[in-house]
Amino acid sequence: MRAGVMASAANLSSDPAATIADLATSARSAQRVLATMPSEAKQAALMKAAEAVREDESAILAANAQDMAAGEANGLTSAMLDRLKLDEARLEGIASAVEAVAQLADPVGDVIDQSERPNGLKLARVRIPIGTIGIIYESRPNVTADAAALCVRSGNAAILRGGSEAVHSNRAIAAAMARGLAAGGIPEGAVQLVPTQDREAVGAMLTAAGQIDMIVPRGGKSLVARVQNDARVPVLAHLDGICHTYIHSAADPQMARDLALNAKMRRTGICGAMETLLLDTCFPEAASVVAALIDAGCEVRGDARVQALETRVTPASDNDWDTEYLEAVVSAAMVDGVEDAMAHIARHSSGHTEAIVTSDETAAERFLAQVDSAIVMHNASTQYADGGEFGLGAEIGIATGRLHARGPVALEGLTTYKWQVRGSGQARP
Repeated sequence: MRAGVMASAANLSSDPAATIADLATSARSAQRVLATMPSEAKQAALMKAAEAVREDESAILAANAQDMAAGEANGLTSAMLDRLKLDEARLEGIASAVEAVAQLADPVGDVIDQSERPNGLKLARVRIPIGTIGIIYESRPNVTADAAALCVRSGNAAILRGGSEAVHSNRAIAAAMARGLAAGGIPEGAVQLVPTQDREAVGAMLTAAGQIDMIVPRGGKSLVARVQNDARVPVLAHLDGICHTYIHSAADPQMARDLALNAKMRRTGICGAMETLLLDTCFPEAASVVAALIDAGCEVRGDARVQALETRVTPASDNDWDTEYLEAVVSAAMVDGVEDAMAHIARHSSGHTEAIVTSDETAAERFLAQVDSAIVMHNASTQYADGGEFGLGAEIGIATGRLHARGPVALEGLTTYKWQVRGSGQARP
């Protein structure tokens, strides 16, 4: 396995801080080269990486089988196991996502805007890579390939620290990506997987100011909370997905049922899964939507008015409105119109994704304008909250904060800019 992607045994210090420092030094060196590589060269290398993932299918699936067996033995939830699981179709999806990133327009060097001052100075803001990005993630082995591809395409070096539950899968995917990227001329050190599962390595990444330029956490509340509390490096946070679907009084009944079922049950373990269903008191088919969810195997925890609709609904506790279940459980409440729905969302949303189902365009536009989440939808399933579905190829996470980037973070979100000033001898008076 290439040392540029997996630290060698010689570099695996008993001191996690020294290990991270070694990785960061290698990343800095590689990133200086990567930042100026032609777009076509990065593109070609990523295509080779995608092909290497396909070629290593047997090894990657065997490694994933080890992780799945360990996960089942350790009592991982069905949602966590679903996030962890790879099969031929999902592995092809990983390779295809790398190819999709390769085909995206390279943001590096884009001129954001330009102007000329009265004194003749010509100013331009130009996109540049952020530098070295540390990605700390849990469960999902596809993040190994997605993060590597996005960082390489945007001229950044990546230091990846995956969760212990996916350690064999991550290493196998990293090995395939390394082989492909090296064949395409990407410098060693551009993408590295932290070679230890020691939790102190995470702490070392978080305090590596001056060595790592940005941290992206992808995982549960405890991981994100630790990163935000301990980091001395800027953080682009991907928080939990407490996503709401509001069925407005003017919703088409069949569409309402279909979207509620898809938003919750298509894949319950993803961050875009609906966790709270809001039903307008004037929507005449509310009971049928609730019944459809229960019939599909979903536990519905409702307020008193929802309980009155369907005897199989169990009472919701105060905590349910603030819970990301990631399984076949949903909280449900009746609301008195758009204003009440938006107020509920404002109290309980994590700022990830919210949807309204309605044929009333005025109500929809009000919802889209006034709900303050990273992604707001009209007549669509919240499961579309995904960088690939947004045409971004892949995502490094869905940012729920308010600075730098929001929603699916892909190539543009991994860049910053610098000012270029061109003069003709101007001296400031």
